[in-house]
Amino acid sequence: MSARAIKGLRWWMVGLFTMGTVLNYLTRAALSVAAPTITKDVGVTTEQYGWITTFFQIGLMMSPICGYVLDIIGLKVGFALFAAAWSVITMAHGLANNWQTFAWLRGFMGFAESSAHPSGMKLASEWFPAKERGLAGGLYNVGASVGSMVAAPLIALAILVYNWRLAFVIAGAAGVVFVILWLIFFHSPDRHPALSDAERTKIAEGKEAHLVSDGRRPSMSKVLRQRNFWGIAIPRFLADPTWGTLALWVPLYLTMTRGFDLKQIAMFAWLPFLAADAGSMFGPVVVLWLQKRGVGLINARRGAFTLGALLMTPMMFVGFVDSPYAAIALLCLGGFAHQTLSVTVITMAADLFRHNEVATVAGLAGTCGNLGVAIFTFLIGTWVTTVGYDPFFIALGVLDLFGAIVLWTLVRERTGPASSPALATST
Repeated sequence: MSARAIKGLRWWMVGLFTMGTVLNYLTRAALSVAAPTITKDVGVTTEQYGWITTFFQIGLMMSPICGYVLDIIGLKVGFALFAAAWSVITMAHGLANNWQTFAWLRGFMGFAESSAHPSGMKLASEWFPAKERGLAGGLYNVGASVGSMVAAPLIALAILVYNWRLAFVIAGAAGVVFVILWLIFFHSPDRHPALSDAERTKIAEGKEAHLVSDGRRPSMSKVLRQRNFWGIAIPRFLADPTWGTLALWVPLYLTMTRGFDLKQIAMFAWLPFLAADAGSMFGPVVVLWLQKRGVGLINARRGAFTLGALLMTPMMFVGFVDSPYAAIALLCLGGFAHQTLSVTVITMAADLFRHNEVATVAGLAGTCGNLGVAIFTFLIGTWVTTVGYDPFFIALGVLDLFGAIVLWTLVRERTGPASSPALATST
């Protein structure tokens, strides 16, 4: 197999995984799109909806378990199991008749869906050399944005044509189809039937030698004792509430504060996620641009994160503009900025830790991120009826600046045999 064919195979693998992230985030966002209808049909209050979203975030905080399982049993089987679980749970949403049932379903669903980022980073570390890893991470993160983006029109259309219960069944069934495709077509490099031993060696070339798996089981306690872990986990704790707000609360915000109906939500609620798609690829491009000008990999990542944090600041004014379309424009800028910095810090798990630790590290960092979302969404659900949305948008505009400070202060670049000029253009 030629070098070009191997490269194409790499991108086919990440493209297949991106299909999974699209469905992962579509099913995540389905509840927020259906929320205005469900709250009337089932009688769910704003505070109860806040508890439902909190249970989901608690489930997402179990991502270290997912990461550890993926590192032990492998990406192919592990991700298939988690994807099958979230698909079945999504369909079960159609049977819910009270907020407590929704809360428990969302909790279990959050656990299964928290496998997305650990799986994506494990795939990137297995299949991609350093110079392509950032772009691979950006591509599968596009799937997250696309899934959230298409949820608004597709779920709204299903509700208008059928009902909200069948909308969940359809979304879950699509996930089952993906699991079948994943099991048929995905293989790790060491087991892909189309690769020879020489070609597997070629794939291994370009990876950082000091990050190659040492054959040991990952140790969570060892990871938690490293400053580099906290250097990427704390920024995620501060950054991820933006995504949680866009995915879980914007439809209700547009309904309650801006007076949008379901059709208007279908028309406009997906736009921040379209902007986020561009941000997913913008972050790696910024890293490449900086490295071509002599900036090292880790500093380039920190620079891209800082740029994203600065672009987030206008989100403070979402609640202060009179025009709902100006508010949507600011939300779009927030989605773009968030993915610019988010994909950057997520990718750093593969830059700083061994390949057999990547999924575990990504899972633990994901827990910190989802803890931030859980706290933030709980506060929204508890206080929004008394203080409104404005204070929360202000907070989202400044939290990432503190994240950038932490990233520059704590993270230290690992050195080893691969720290060479050959890596100076890695993205």
